[in-house]
Amino acid sequence: MPTDPVPEMRRDGTTTSDDTTTSTQSFSALINRLRRIDTLDGLPARYSLQVRAGLLDETLKLANYSAVTHLIIAVAVAYFFWDSAPRAYLLGLLAVVAVVIAATIYTTWLYQRLYGDAVTEVGVGRGYRISAGFALALGLAWATMPVVLFCSASSDERLLVVSIAAGLISDAYVVGPLLSVSYLFAIPVIVGSFIGLARSGEPIALSIAVLLLVYATFVGVSVHRMSRLSRQRILDRVRVEDQSETIGLLLNEFEENTSDWLWETNETGRFQHVSPRMADALGCPIERLQRSSFRDLLRAGEDRDEDRTTDLLGHLRQGKAFHECLVAIETPTGLRWLALSGKPFADQRGTLAGFRGVGSDVTQRREADAHIAYLATRDPLTGLSNRAVFHDVAGEACTASMSGGPRVHLLYLDLDGFKKVNDTAGHCAGDDLLRQVADRLCASVDANAQVFRLGGDEFAILHRGRESAEAEILAEAVIASLHRPYLIEGMQAEIGVSIGIARAPQDATELQDLMRKADLALYTAKEAGRGRWHCFEADLERRVQRWRELDSAMRAGLTNGEMELHYQPLVSLQDGEVVGCEALLRWTRPGLGPVSPAELIPIAESTGFVITIGRWALRTACAEALTWPVPMRVAVNISSTHFRLPDFFQEVEAVLDATGLAPERLEIEITESIFLANTPHVLENLQALRAKGVRIALDDFGTGYSSLSYLTQYPVDKIKIDRAFVRDLSSRPECLAVIKAIMVIAGDLRIDVTVEGVETEQQAELLRLRRCNSAQGFLYSPARPSGEVTGLIELIPQAVRQARQPVRNVA
Repeated sequence: MPTDPVPEMRRDGTTTSDDTTTSTQSFSALINRLRRIDTLDGLPARYSLQVRAGLLDETLKLANYSAVTHLIIAVAVAYFFWDSAPRAYLLGLLAVVAVVIAATIYTTWLYQRLYGDAVTEVGVGRGYRISAGFALALGLAWATMPVVLFCSASSDERLLVVSIAAGLISDAYVVGPLLSVSYLFAIPVIVGSFIGLARSGEPIALSIAVLLLVYATFVGVSVHRMSRLSRQRILDRVRVEDQSETIGLLLNEFEENTSDWLWETNETGRFQHVSPRMADALGCPIERLQRSSFRDLLRAGEDRDEDRTTDLLGHLRQGKAFHECLVAIETPTGLRWLALSGKPFADQRGTLAGFRGVGSDVTQRREADAHIAYLATRDPLTGLSNRAVFHDVAGEACTASMSGGPRVHLLYLDLDGFKKVNDTAGHCAGDDLLRQVADRLCASVDANAQVFRLGGDEFAILHRGRESAEAEILAEAVIASLHRPYLIEGMQAEIGVSIGIARAPQDATELQDLMRKADLALYTAKEAGRGRWHCFEADLERRVQRWRELDSAMRAGLTNGEMELHYQPLVSLQDGEVVGCEALLRWTRPGLGPVSPAELIPIAESTGFVITIGRWALRTACAEALTWPVPMRVAVNISSTHFRLPDFFQEVEAVLDATGLAPERLEIEITESIFLANTPHVLENLQALRAKGVRIALDDFGTGYSSLSYLTQYPVDKIKIDRAFVRDLSSRPECLAVIKAIMVIAGDLRIDVTVEGVETEQQAELLRLRRCNSAQGFLYSPARPSGEVTGLIELIPQAVRQARQPVRNVA
């Protein structure tokens, strides 16, 4: 009695049918996972489908050529290895490749037939799955070739095997648009090639296997990039086609509702057919138009740009066709612009019987074009001429000034404080402020000047005049006008402006040169304190050249050992002992002499090189301080840019570890500008340094951005009173009062005080009586090389004790 077939049971209790189902599911999951790499996320469904279809179409177009190549390679393998390899394998490989190739060609033809006219999700999905299956089958077939043939092959045949394997791997380029298909074919071939080479166990074969993997990796990366570019190219094409369809629909709708009209005249030029639209456009009754002609309508009037009335009348007289002739006609409703096209037609005898054509009213289009042209030359926010117009007008003015025309004065304007208003009050308030600025600028100039907005808060005024004093008077007027308060959204705002002035042809003959020099003058005005104007001077270029020269030379100077640290002693005001030294940078250029730090540091800060200098100075100072007596500290100045780095504390910690200097012997000097940005890294670095034992000194206290709140918000160990208070200590009692106030606050906060710039014994005694902790200045010693510090430690206390008694009597 027949029974239902029972699946064969395995030892573990599973069945062969379960294995088959699991394998099928795993293969499908692999295929689906690979298919995802051929899609673009975040696209509309119709775009995604079109992109996938495009990738599949490109792959299928190349598949036939690739198929023929594979068949030829299979035949070649069978031919070359017929006498040295198992013939059954060769015939089997040839048969498998031939079957897969035949199936590929057939299914490609069938796909084009079934789904070539319409892109569907079903068709594309089937195409993907079939392509992936054939690619995997072909890859697995070829993967056996190096495994079977390489070990038993001769040296020449091995070379052939490796060459064929490399060529097969490169076939991934052919099916590259579908990255999943490329990988499904190439990966088995790569694995099989590696196994075949590795099985031989020979060192040269293993080396070739590794090189083959490197080559395969390069091919894989290249194919991935090519596939991505193909996907993007197809996506761009799909988007363009979609946009073209939309535009086509809009154009069709426009044509159905267009205002174009047909017209016809007889041999005398009188109208035979007049459409209502033509009558409406010309503002005349149809009856009147039918009694008139083009010659009556197109009487030559005043000359207008682009008016081709004369040309059209000539075509009518000569019986020639014309196309899109633009003519201007005065109508009861005003000036109208018409675009007319026409062709002559003949009667049965071949003589001219008249003209037929089409016309359209393009008045609105011309007005729109004129408006667009206006916008192209105007700043949309302020209505001023824009940068493009500035270049044209200024260039012509410079050229004219060289030919005896009026001199040109270029005023470069940059608003001071605009960013603060824009950030605090909002961009709408900023836009309103710019409009008010533009209005005030226009009100400040006369007919000899023109105002431009170059972008952002930058403006330019082009002034024509014989005397430079006129431009300077204008600059003064503009500064005074823009400095007046503004009322914006019920709030009062105040800004300023800095102006740089350059003259043509006195300062420059070319526009770019003139702009550059005006910019230099503007930078100088801002550097001098903002709210000023400055004329270009030849010295400015020399300063820029000097700036660039030092910027380049300082990098080489640091590398070549031209820079060194000198140390200025910090002396206790109570007992005259040297308690530390401040490291000060010195740079002496060979053959050129020393460069002032006041010139060097601003350049280094503007380029960021100050960070490199700071790292070098920190390492050098810590290393050299090891030779001093243990209680002595070394103070190193660190720029705000360097201190704000997130890893600054780690830098200091690494230097201390490398040099062996105790943390409590290092003092980091910073200025109050470091607190303006209020970045979280500042407070983190301060806290970490103090926790390590490194002392923090606030330099130049009492000047610049000084605020007592810094002393409570940020942890510091010392404040250094600026030399400006010490210079007039004897003649200005208020300076001494300020120092006394600082000492009271510092004492309550347990902060040490060092006074800079002490030059006389009397100053030192006054400061000592106010219980200042320490002082530095030329009274004790200027900054000296590291080798002289030991001697200063011994000499300074003796000199202080000798000089102190007479000064006490005077004080």
